[in-house]
Amino acid sequence: MLVYHSSDQCFECPDVVHSRDALDFGKGFYVTRLKDQAEKYANRFLRVGSDAYLHIFEYNPDSEMRVKFFESYDMEWLDFVCSCRKGYDVYKEYDIIEGGIANDKVFQTVDLYMAGIYSKEQALQNLAYEKPNHQLCFITQRAIDGCLKFVDYRKYCHG
Repeated sequence: MLVYHSSDQCFECPDVVHSRDALDFGKGFYVTRLKDQAEKYANRFLRVGSDAYLHIFEYNPDSEMRVKFFESYDMEWLDFVCSCRKGYDVYKEYDIIEGGIANDKVFQTVDLYMAGIYSKEQALQNLAYEKPNHQLCFITQRAIDGCLKFVDYRKYCHG
């Protein structure tokens, strides 16, 4: 299946070294199955005056990989995302993590929960109405090298 990654850099060989810390599923290389979601993310780079690149990869799951899959925005997802955002390395026991992305509305609920303004019950009640978007996070280089193959890219120019 095809997956997509947006960046302000063009590359064919992704790695985990250049990713940021404390993201939804920890430090890793993030892709999505939803092309329109990746294109919307590419627009963020264009809005700040950078070119954007939509990378296309073929994803071939490997049963040897340790995969964590979150089906919904539930208590397990909330606890996991909050732990990762606090910088805890709970994600390191996996090669690949798949589940919902914290878009703007979901991110606000998670932030209010992490700040202690929402209880866990209030946060979960808000999240229950949200339809999860999609992200795959490749935690290990072994997962990237074993499951992703570069297909193509599309360049979006600013201005």
